[in-house]
Amino acid sequence: MGKRASSPVGDRPAAKSNTAPAAAERAAVGEEGMGEFEDQWEDELEDDAELGEVHDAADDDDAEEGGEDGGMDVDQQEEERPPSPKAYLPGGKLEEGEFLAPDLSTYPLLHSFVPTWPSLSFDVLRDNDGEERRGYPVSCALVAGTQAQDPTANEVTIMRWEGMGKTRKDYEEDDDDSDDEDTEDDPVLTFRSIPHKGGVNRIRARPLGNPLSGGPPVPPDPYHVATFAETGKVHIFDVAPHLHSLLSPATASSTLSKTPLYTIDSHGRAEGFALDWAKPIGGSSSARLLSGDIHSKIYLTTLTPSSCTPSPKPFVSHTDSVEDIQWSPSEATVFASCSADRSIRVWDIRVKDRKSVIGVAGAHESDVNVISWNLSTNYLLASGGDEGGIKVWDLRNFKGTKAPAPTPVASFSWHTAPITSIEWHPTEDSCFAASGADDQVTLWDLSVEEDEDERPTGDDADRLKDVPAQLLFCHQGQQDIKEVHWHPQVPGTVISTASDGFNIFKALPFA
Repeated sequence: MGKRASSPVGDRPAAKSNTAPAAAERAAVGEEGMGEFEDQWEDELEDDAELGEVHDAADDDDAEEGGEDGGMDVDQQEEERPPSPKAYLPGGKLEEGEFLAPDLSTYPLLHSFVPTWPSLSFDVLRDNDGEERRGYPVSCALVAGTQAQDPTANEVTIMRWEGMGKTRKDYEEDDDDSDDEDTEDDPVLTFRSIPHKGGVNRIRARPLGNPLSGGPPVPPDPYHVATFAETGKVHIFDVAPHLHSLLSPATASSTLSKTPLYTIDSHGRAEGFALDWAKPIGGSSSARLLSGDIHSKIYLTTLTPSSCTPSPKPFVSHTDSVEDIQWSPSEATVFASCSADRSIRVWDIRVKDRKSVIGVAGAHESDVNVISWNLSTNYLLASGGDEGGIKVWDLRNFKGTKAPAPTPVASFSWHTAPITSIEWHPTEDSCFAASGADDQVTLWDLSVEEDEDERPTGDDADRLKDVPAQLLFCHQGQQDIKEVHWHPQVPGTVISTASDGFNIFKALPFA
């Protein structure tokens, strides 16, 4: 992110000025009241011109050197160039009248969407546009749960974003060309909604067993999505008809369900944030869903084509709120969990006493908020703590929770506030994304090693000495970021949600 001086006569605060990325154009919306794509930077050039910030050095040179006939004055000394701007580091102090603006040269893709109500949680849905999509414009399908001020207004929203064009940096084109490009690149949002009782703490779509190129289920085959409500209920919806109506409107049914397929009451009134579907391993037709609540209990629910069966006996080794759950990507009966009791635990559902088998008692200095199981290197687990720390663990070093804690494979203290989300890259086993309450989304690569010859020198040496070599990119501009996901069908694309809306972007290191 770069720093740009704001208008001395404007009243736009810094926090407001960095909430909308530059490439997000206003969208046509399928239904009234959902929200819109925004471009709060559309008048940036005009504002800069009024402030005298748009400056043509060539005109000045002609005026100083050439006079009326444009001749060169050999005695004229070359004007000194201003020093290059310094890179802004997150947490750095902004001077009065300064606000953050994105450096568009580092974003091949950057769009934002502001819904009517914020979402604490969302998930990426499979679409039928194929895998390994690298061209533009970009499209995606999402499912999100709202946190509305009016409890009766909450909903599960199935969204289709289309027409998200590549970030444009050619602002010097004439107006006619720009207008043509705007028409081509205008993003379009369509959506379907399902009423939801209470705010949605966490929402997860069931992983599909077929290849990414196979597309999503087509009705009557179900596409299950689970929510953990603030009421303590876990709901399971079938969003296949709703998604199909967005992807193939000509053949879609006009009847869309507005109620959940099943409601699970195992947690009573205890709300929770931990929710995860088992990965499809072994070709079983049944699905397994885990949910963990603030009273330290984890329940297993088994879903078959004709029934939903919650297990009456919970998993009970944690002593405080269960914050996150992850099924193993390679072992059908194994899952991991983390808790406000500062522990990470690994379980096997075949153990009769419902106790964890291995773990780390003091994994972080504070609550362990989130975990992510590496999809390719199955013995790696990443975790994020309330103190802002990120750690990567080798599960082969885990012992009983009373044993001394193993040393993490990697540990980073870049974030200055609680880690709110972490997720490994779907195909690059050394890369992951994380988000924090310090309004950052960070992208990391553990395979990067610090090169002594490339260390900063001079004035930047002290300022940049604490920047980890493995930190590839830092995205800012959102407030109170809650969750981040990679898009598995669009390589390198990251989607994040915050109290002020969604961002979708592709950073230069993953272009």
